[in-house]
Amino acid sequence: MNINKEKLISCIKTISRPRVLVVGDLALDEMIYGDAERISREAPVLILQHTKTKLILGGASNAAHNVATLNNGKVGVIGVSGDDYYSELLFDTFNNANIDCSQIVRDKSRKTIVKTRISGSITTSITQQIVRVDRQSKGPISSETEENIIRNIKKSLPDYDAVILSNYHIGTLTDRIISYTTELANQLGKIVVVDAQKDLDIYKNVTSMTPNLPDTEKSVGFKIESEKDLKLAGAKLLNETNAKAVLITCGADGMFVAEPHDEYTKIPVFNKSEVFDVTGAGDTVTAVYSLALAAGIDPVYSAIIGNVAASIVIRQFGCATTTVEELLSAVEKL
Repeated sequence: MNINKEKLISCIKTISRPRVLVVGDLALDEMIYGDAERISREAPVLILQHTKTKLILGGASNAAHNVATLNNGKVGVIGVSGDDYYSELLFDTFNNANIDCSQIVRDKSRKTIVKTRISGSITTSITQQIVRVDRQSKGPISSETEENIIRNIKKSLPDYDAVILSNYHIGTLTDRIISYTTELANQLGKIVVVDAQKDLDIYKNVTSMTPNLPDTEKSVGFKIESEKDLKLAGAKLLNETNAKAVLITCGADGMFVAEPHDEYTKIPVFNKSEVFDVTGAGDTVTAVYSLALAAGIDPVYSAIIGNVAASIVIRQFGCATTTVEELLSAVEKL
């Protein structure tokens, strides 16, 4: 496709203006690193000499972090945390990232969502992840917590230009919260973008959604092996959700934007050679795409900006973010 570079640069300069609310499964990624010393006598496992621990915002929190680095912290989060040791670390990490976490609901009956990755290395090798430990409560939130979240959404949403529904299917986004948020956002004239891994057809009357290829296949019920299949999948999702656009991320094959009236656009990938880690790249795309839509940019150029952002963060290890300055610099090299 032909990209108008001047238009793209002009669009990028506007994405720092909108305010964005993220509602969903808020998580903390705990990264523990150590140097491999020897095999334990107690069991056939490595002994690591701890070198550092790093806390990173994950899940829906990562989408918020990506927004914050692009719009100077004009972002808030609503979700649920436990009332435990990790909840304090989660709140501290939000505050350090300049993200408003005042509307998070604490629920003593649930665990704060934490994914702990333990990685080891020796002097002659790269760092290798050894094991991951997940802490989370399974099952939907209680009716009381649901009411509290809806109350906070009602209070907060009028102050924002867009809302991202970030669903990792850990229990925060109940059907009632999804429908309430969407209906209120539509009444207020706000942008609604969905980032979910399954059941995409339940999100009615949203502005857009950003599924990847495997999640799209699960939702539409058939394998996508050609551009014709992409068009059929996009049309099916548009019809089922009444969305104004659907952005399907296709990994190394770029992106695909479906809009009503049989409008389809294939966007090539901008970086194939320097891929170090795709962790969190989907959150980056959703964050940038949502900001762009909220700034009044059309879905195709919003997706292109998201694609440029993804090409930047996959050059880094772990969940990464980018800035407007980095986006402008990357566009100059296209």
